[in-house]
Order: sequence, then structure tokens, then C-alpha cells
Amino acid sequence: MVETAVVEKPDSRRFQVSEGYPTPFGATARDGGVNFSIYSSNAVSATLCLITLADLHQNTVTEEISLDPLTNKTGDVWHVFLKGDFKDVLYGYKFDGKFSPKEGQYYDSSRIILDPYAKAIISRGQFGVLEPDENCWPQMACRIPSCEDEFDWEGDLPLKYPQRDLIIYEMHVRGFTKHESSRTEFPGTYLGVVEKLDHLKELGINCIELMPCHQFNELEYFSYNSVLGDYKVNFWGYSTVNYFSPMIRYSSAGISNCGQDAINEFKFLVKEAHKRGIEVIMDVVFNHTAEGNEKGPILSFRGADNSVYYMLAPKGEYYNYSGCGNTFNCNHPVVRQFIVDCLRYWVTEMHVDGFRFDLASIMTRGSSLWDAINVYGIPIEGDLITTGTPLSSPPLIDMISNDSILCGVKLIAEAWDTGGLYQVGMFPHWGIWSEWNGKYRDVVRQFIKGTNGFSGAFAECLCGSPNLYQEGGRRPWNSINFICAHDGFSLADLVTYNKKHNLANGEDNKDGEIHNNSWNCGQEGEFASILVKKLRKRQMRNFFICLMISQGVPMISMGDEYGHTKGGNNNTYCHDNYMNYFRWDKKEESSSEFFRFCCLVTKFRHECESLGLKDFPTAERLQWHGHTPDKPDWSNTSRFVAFTLIDSVKQEIYIAFNASHLPVTISLPERPGYRWEPLVDTSKPAPYDFLSGDLPDRETAIKQYAQFLDANLYPILSYSSIILLLSPDENA
Repeated sequence: MVETAVVEKPDSRRFQVSEGYPTPFGATARDGGVNFSIYSSNAVSATLCLITLADLHQNTVTEEISLDPLTNKTGDVWHVFLKGDFKDVLYGYKFDGKFSPKEGQYYDSSRIILDPYAKAIISRGQFGVLEPDENCWPQMACRIPSCEDEFDWEGDLPLKYPQRDLIIYEMHVRGFTKHESSRTEFPGTYLGVVEKLDHLKELGINCIELMPCHQFNELEYFSYNSVLGDYKVNFWGYSTVNYFSPMIRYSSAGISNCGQDAINEFKFLVKEAHKRGIEVIMDVVFNHTAEGNEKGPILSFRGADNSVYYMLAPKGEYYNYSGCGNTFNCNHPVVRQFIVDCLRYWVTEMHVDGFRFDLASIMTRGSSLWDAINVYGIPIEGDLITTGTPLSSPPLIDMISNDSILCGVKLIAEAWDTGGLYQVGMFPHWGIWSEWNGKYRDVVRQFIKGTNGFSGAFAECLCGSPNLYQEGGRRPWNSINFICAHDGFSLADLVTYNKKHNLANGEDNKDGEIHNNSWNCGQEGEFASILVKKLRKRQMRNFFICLMISQGVPMISMGDEYGHTKGGNNNTYCHDNYMNYFRWDKKEESSSEFFRFCCLVTKFRHECESLGLKDFPTAERLQWHGHTPDKPDWSNTSRFVAFTLIDSVKQEIYIAFNASHLPVTISLPERPGYRWEPLVDTSKPAPYDFLSGDLPDRETAIKQYAQFLDANLYPILSYSSIILLLSPDENA
């Protein structure tokens, strides 16, 4: 970031200045003016910088107001109250103090620092577009709020769905509608998502999980990519600049009205989602920031109080449990209060319904300069906790879990970090946290592709992973089940590639996960025989059926519902192109019969009382079967799992998975007075893979099974799964 000059102007605006108030943090419109308050414990002086929009683009400061440490400082909080004309005026701070990286201090009075509590950050207005001087880090400044800021929520209230009833859709705001085939008025924006919400409604989605929408700099990785002939960007957004501000360049309004229009567009997205019965969860990144390691830019936290906001070693080095250069000092008293304040803001002001915490295990690690007296109020005998040590009762997680506002929203942990801390099934939860169940993903992938030794573990997954969650007092809904996510293979690529193909990233295919548990069904890549392609479609249906009939909360990754491919790239973090764009033209093609299948299966899940249980199923409701009733095979070579499930709506459901390369004819449980009828058979071509009630020749299709069902048998082809329902036997 370039240094910003101060230019004294004869016509510079004048403000009435007074002491101000230490709370609340940030800029707050009140009493006919604006109060500014910011924490910095180690700065020796502070200056409030006021910048017009015109001066921002010229890298100049319009006016500086020095804060008197005697009258404008309370404890470690600097504050000032101003009255005047704030139209088109932004703000930032300058702090002076030690610049001594070895002591953990990075004060530089030539830098304009962003307020961590700012509600909008202004710089460039268009996604991926460089400034005229081609600077990837142009000066940024903070929006000053006004008492006139308004948004009509039209009585919007939280939907408060029981978590067990959710079907989550992980999506990227820009990628969802940026492709030209979306034919939206505002592609790649919050408004573009609103235009396509009915697609999600059709799919049966009642909760969207937005990939990072906090302010970030997509040009952070900007460099020419000779492989594709385009430029690499930070597309995913896991590199936060400011946590209170929505990503301005995801709005059609850009920086107009100093960011207020962008804030309102995000609110409009939430309001319109709620109107359609869809909750909104945000993917938040409280594990590191965009300031990176000691070579990174001074943007906000580092310039305000580096040793407080980051986890530091004794000589000032940055701990790097995030794999991104720094680690947010989450359990420091100031930082954990900051995080709680931020989450509360998004719930109360922006009406979001919950959060998914990226690399959440970092939030359980001990902070820098850990002090039990400071954290708990009393010394702890034998307390030898060092920086980064996992804590059994992390103060931050405790605060969030017991907060009067946050305890009522969805809280989802990605229960691992890049420092080797893996807490799936063990994340401190206070009874309300859920987890991305990475073990579910790994086991289901192994079983469906036909790996020996996973039948028992697969059965646990179908039951909501009681092996992980039951002993700790949790429920099936504490498991967020997923097979694919933004990071890794898409569902179509999972059945098309044995190896990652990441050359387009320009890193010699060295990036991305190596252990994908994928199977190409016999040939590598999209160009394959008809038989291989048929098997791939069957496997995609098998995965989706498994996801939707498992206890717990299913999560679908954007584009998987039509078979989106990234060409075998399992780490598309840097691509603002077709790899990450939802292809609406592909979804509409007649060949995308998979979308119909997905819609019907999600509808079936919603209809069944037994597929979203409050607690883990017991023998009174669920019985396991093998090739014959009541005789499951849990041996190491078994690739067959079947069960019946009592359902108050459907009476009883029979579900079976044959992950073997051999077909099998099974015997069905005897139900006097009833007969089993087929609903789903993934080995059948569309539309006969799901015999919906509106299928024109449904009765004819069912009759084709009659000779087997009359004998209480059913043939299951290799690599296929079935769902059968009970119906009264008219011949009984």
C-alpha cells in the first residue's frame, strides 16, 4: 500500500471537536454528530484522518485531528466526537509508537489504518479491476455512518428452523451468477443471487452458506497466469481485510453512497432469502487476516496493536496455524470481545442466521502471553499453557456459546486447522455447536467407490455418526454431512479423476489435497466410454442419495446439483473464470437430468419424518439387513449395507447400497398385508432412477419389477442404491 500524503487545503472542512466517548467502538452517529472510538494499548499518539472521496483516489488526507492522550483517551481506548458535514467523507487513523518487529510492534505514523470496527471499507469499486496506477493495494478508508442510514426490513424476522431440518447449500456470491448464461441483470452480485433464489427453492434448499463476504482484496494474489493466459486472483476470499464490512465489490452499487448502498444490497439478499424460507449462514474467517506475515501490508490490526491482535512468538515472529502467514489471537480478552461484537452485529443489524467458522480449531488455542489470572480471574495449579496450546474450555467459544444473542443462531465449526489440530467429534461445543464432519466425507467416499473395510463405518455415517457425537451428549444435527465442498473435487470430478489436475494454478500441480478418495470409474478425464460415463452418473446418484438419507444435516456444494466440473482441479482458489462459475446453460441442458433427481431426493427427505431425527436411531426404529433380512454383514470384505427405517409419514422405508462390482439379488423383509414398491434405483436411466408420482408411465415401470417383488426379492446392480416403500398388498 502506498503512503498517503497530507495536503492542507484552504477550503478544507471544519469540524466541531470534543472529547468523545470510549464506547461503543467504531464510528457511531449520535447527538447530532459522530463518535469515533478505537483500541490501541501500545500507541503513544493517535490521529483521526478525514478523507474525501476525491482525496482518497489521490492518496491524500483532507484533514487530520490529533487526539490528546489526556482528554481523548480512556484506558487503552482513543476517542473523539465530531460535529460537521460528513457528506462523502471517509476516515482512518494514524498511530505513532515503536516500530520494532522483534518486540511485536509495527507502528508507522505514515500509514492510514483502517478501524477494525468500520462498517464499510472504501477503495476500488469493481471486482478485479486495477487502479490506473496498477496498484493492487490502493489506499482504503472507512465509511462514516449517518443517522439517516435506513433500510426497510419489511418486518423481517429470523426463520429459526430446527437445525435438523436444514439442507445447506454452500455457495459463492460472485461465482453463482457471473457466467453469462445466468442472464441476470446484475451478474456476480448480491442482487444476482436474489434473482436466482427460486432455483434454490426448487432444489429444496432452506439454508445457504455464503463463502466469505467480509471485505477482502481479490487482487491480493494478482499475477499473470501463463497457463490460462489470464490473471490469478483471490477468488474464494479467505483473507479478511475487515470483519464488519460486507464485500463492497459483490454489490452492483460498488462504492456509491460511501458503501451504504452495498450494505443495503446485502440486507436485501438476506430479506429476500427469508421471504422464500431460506436461512443465511456466513462463512467467517477469524483465524487469520490479509495482513499476512512480517512481509505483509500494514492495513488495520497490525497498525493498531499488532501484539494484541496476532499470536506472536517471544521475538515477534508470527505463529502460523492458519497456513496463511499469521494467526488471529482469538482468546486474548480484547480480540475475543471484538469477535463477539462482530458476530452480534451481523445477527442484529444484517439479520444473518448463523456462521460457519473457517479453521475453527484456531479459536480453541491459547493466546499470546497466556495468563490464567487474566483469563479466568484466578491462577490455575500446574498451568503451563504456552501460546497456541489447545484449551479444553476456550474463553472465546465459551463467550459465543453463552452470549444472549449468539446462543440462538447456528454455529458450525470447521474443526481443524493447518497446525495439525484435528477436533472432529471433539470440538468444545456447549451443546450447541455443530461440525463439518470431515470423517463422514472420507468414509462415504471410500465405501461408495467400493473400498473394503468400510461397511461398519458407513453405517455409523448413515446414523449421524454416533461414534463421534453421542458420548459427548450431542445429537445427529451436530454433524454437518458433506461429500464435496468448495475446497476439493466437485461431485462430478470425484467420479471422473483419480488424481488432481491443478496445472492451471501455475504451481506445477504441487498445490491441493493429494488424498482425495476419488475414483474415475475406469478412465481418467471427461473423455471416456459410454459405459464409464453411465457408471459415473450412477455413482453421483449414489453419493447424493447417501447424503440425503443420512441422519445429520446435509450440505450440497454449489453446482453439484447439475454435475459441475472444474476439470479435475481440486484447489480453484485463484480462478475468476469458468472453473468457479455456476453454468446455468449446463443446468438447463436435457442431459442434466441429475438436477431433476436431486430435486426429487431433497423433496423426499423433507417429506420423511425419520430422516431428520432429534436423536440417534435405535433398534425400535432402525433394523440392519444383509442380502437377507436381519442379517447384516459387517465383515472386512462386505460392500453391502441395507436397513429399514420406521417413518410416521411413509410407514417404513427400505434403503440399500451395493458398492460391489458384482450385482446381487436380495431378499426383502416380510411385511404381511403389504408389499415393497420401488421409488429409487440409481442403476436405472433417467427418469426411471426416481419413480415420482407425476411420471407418465410410472405404473408400467413398476410392473417391470413385479416378478421380483411378488417373490419379495429385488435385483441390485453393481455400484447402485435403492429406496423402497411399503404399500398395501391388494392381493393379500
